[in-house]
Amino acid sequence: MKYNKLKIITIAAAFLSVVSTTSCLQDLEQEPITDVTSVSVFADFANYPSALAKVYGGLANGGQEGGGGNADINGIDGNFSQYTRQLFTMQSLPTDEAVIAWNDGTLQTIHKMTWDSQNEFVGAMYYRIYTEIAFCNEFLRNTTDEKLASNNITGANLTEAKYMRAEARFLRAYAYYDALDLFGNVPFVKEDYLPGSINPPARITRPELFKFVESELLACATDLKDAKTNQYARADKAAAWALLARLYLNAQVYTGTARYADVITNCEKVIGAGYSLKSKYADLFLADNDKNNTETILPVAFDGLRIQSYGGSTYMIHASVGGKMNASEFGINGGWGGLRTTKAYVNLFPAADLRGNFFKDGQSLEINDLGSFSDGYAFVKYKNVTSTGVKGSDGAGNFADTDIPLLRLGDVYLMYAEAFARGGGGDAAKALGFVNALRARANAPVVSVLTPNFILDERARELGWEMTRRTDLIRFNKFTTSEYLWPWKGGVKDGVAVSNFRNLYPIPAKDIIANPNLIQNPGY
Repeated sequence: MKYNKLKIITIAAAFLSVVSTTSCLQDLEQEPITDVTSVSVFADFANYPSALAKVYGGLANGGQEGGGGNADINGIDGNFSQYTRQLFTMQSLPTDEAVIAWNDGTLQTIHKMTWDSQNEFVGAMYYRIYTEIAFCNEFLRNTTDEKLASNNITGANLTEAKYMRAEARFLRAYAYYDALDLFGNVPFVKEDYLPGSINPPARITRPELFKFVESELLACATDLKDAKTNQYARADKAAAWALLARLYLNAQVYTGTARYADVITNCEKVIGAGYSLKSKYADLFLADNDKNNTETILPVAFDGLRIQSYGGSTYMIHASVGGKMNASEFGINGGWGGLRTTKAYVNLFPAADLRGNFFKDGQSLEINDLGSFSDGYAFVKYKNVTSTGVKGSDGAGNFADTDIPLLRLGDVYLMYAEAFARGGGGDAAKALGFVNALRARANAPVVSVLTPNFILDERARELGWEMTRRTDLIRFNKFTTSEYLWPWKGGVKDGVAVSNFRNLYPIPAKDIIANPNLIQNPGY
């Protein structure tokens, strides 16, 4: 299984069980609950893989044991607070890609785009990001050149420790990228901000944070292992290039200055590193998608036996199954009857496009009632079965093995094509070839002309439920405006425009109260 070498074991959990995110980021660190401290952990290189696993685990786990509800983030059940589950809630649920039937807390305000600064789901994403940043900072704080020397980490161990440090630096940059994209102007903490500090974190503006993330990723592109040489589900140089491309693709939104030529440059680096498309699109989202995966650059790894959480792919699969759907075909013990999609999203797909895999039996295309699972087609994307039809490792069907791709070649192809279509340079034949390779795999007709709006729709088809849609719509000025409407946008059945301030989420009210350095985003 994944993580067979990167197990999250007790010693790592002890020194990095640091998160009790209440109202201020200065409270992110707790005292260790055992005698194990970071000093003793990092004194022995044998502990480093476990320590790094905890940093990666910040993207996979929800801070609870065995799927239980006791979270490491206050104010929300642990089953809801896992990183990719909340990222899906922030990126897909307020768009045409998804609606949800459940009425837990303020969940329905996300698709209706009526959230406020006290929304517990917005808060969960915010604090999950800073939980991950705290994990990364702890690792970086204890792996400086000085600390490595004082702990007598030498030779091959020293080389590997520096690679691990670069990975933690990358993961921090990834978390800050999400903060940049979702919240804009946020608290800023690095490894020199010590746990227990009496001073609240300083605020960093969105353009300043863009520069920081850019500089960190450029450094990682030098310091990480070469592309395709690291262990599966660990970052390498290609991950840094791919995230740089995504950062530059949205640079005009973040800073006011377009950087499309830089998108092309970094996409070319990834493409030149030897990745290739999987022959079957559906195989990217199955329980054995860690096997012979030539397309995924960096996933979040899940394991039905070792990484048990009601977030991640467990959530993506269970929540999207209900009604007349056969749960056993998805490798699970039952559906939760939650996630569906809108007719606006369905209408983006030509009839033959294999990516438009919708379950329609007993489902209506129209959504008259957001709370009814039968209103809206079910979208079939992730499954907990292997490419040979075998159920995942958890025989009970509670937890999934399916990894969730964060960065993959299909996305890189489309970023290249969009940057080209927007005047960023590159090669016309290559751009068209990349798009048509994706369409050929999906059994969609090839195209001869690329426009930015076509690429937006193609991104929806290729990257559905991969947590990019909100960002894409904002880049095209279609997230809040009347240029593109979908059912229940703005809380109205046929969809209406909403105020542009909703292109950013609010800083949670309790953090505004706790930290005088912060300024609430406009409109909240």
